[in-house]
Amino acid sequence: QVQLVESGGGLVQAGGSLRLSCAASGRTFSIYAMGWFRQAPGKEREFVAAISWSGGSTYYSDSVKGRFTISRDNAKNTVYLQMNSLKPEETAVYYCAAAPPGATMSRRPEYDYWGQGTQVTVSS
Repeated sequence: QVQLVESGGGLVQAGGSLRLSCAASGRTFSIYAMGWFRQAPGKEREFVAAISWSGGSTYYSDSVKGRFTISRDNAKNTVYLQMNSLKPEETAVYYCAAAPPGATMSRRPEYDYWGQGTQVTVSS
């Protein structure tokens, strides 16, 4: 069992930066791949970024590649999402999620555990 709690959301101007954190409980955190998804009002929840259990592999959606960076610290049971050059259309609730070993990390159904989300609002 893994419980996830996101933090770090807030209001930022277009072009600004935010760093989201996701703290996990449970002794098995280090075996899970971790992902970030986001959901804007009236839209489907979409994949943003993911990182393998070791941190050795990362994956990004095309829309955030080069601007967002996902990382993890297994000693602290925490995964991060550094978001730079934010755009107004990236206003959404951002969720972190945990997927078991072998999962296809860009696929939402592969994730077993989800946090409650943190709101990110980018003003123009």
